[in-house]
Amino acid sequence: MRTPNAAPATSRLLRHLASVALAGSVALIAAHPAQGQGTAPAAASAKPALDDPTIVAIFDAANSWDIEAAQVALAKSRSKDVRSFAKMMAHDHKAVRQMGRDLAKKLKVTPTPPGKDFALYQAHLAAMKTLRATKRGAAFDKAYIDNEVAFHQAVIDAVTTTLLPATRNAELRQLETTVAPNFQAHLLAAKKLQGELVAAR
Repeated sequence: MRTPNAAPATSRLLRHLASVALAGSVALIAAHPAQGQGTAPAAASAKPALDDPTIVAIFDAANSWDIEAAQVALAKSRSKDVRSFAKMMAHDHKAVRQMGRDLAKKLKVTPTPPGKDFALYQAHLAAMKTLRATKRGAAFDKAYIDNEVAFHQAVIDAVTTTLLPATRNAELRQLETTVAPNFQAHLLAAKKLQGELVAAR
């Protein structure tokens, strides 16, 4: 998990990759506030507070879901730019998912996934249904990139208010704090491509 001896470029890449996964996990957490540190007594009594094993599981799921979306894009898109973006998503999220798994193993944490009613899981299922049903071409490319923009934007909105306050473990918190400033990279790339797709129509 630590890269103090890595070359500067490699260190920057790992920080960037980790930030993307953290971003995904934050979006998932934000989509299920009843498990966070909400102020409503009813919610607090109905659901346990978000804990590190659940954060680790969400971290893993967020990466897996973006990998899954990227794989559909690679199978269906004919756009060189969209395929390049999807390849980057698959590569980056696989790498950072492994970082999360390595940390969980080091900490001897058994991830505890949220239930199937988890809001972002349901949103992912809906997005995948749409992507699989949308015909190849401009409509598919737009659907895929729009989904990527929405997913990463949700992260930016929630990172400082949900994930960090809920994290207990110092190493997990350190990882989040170190990489958090860099997680906008994928969002910016997605927004740029989104604009190019609109301009090309």
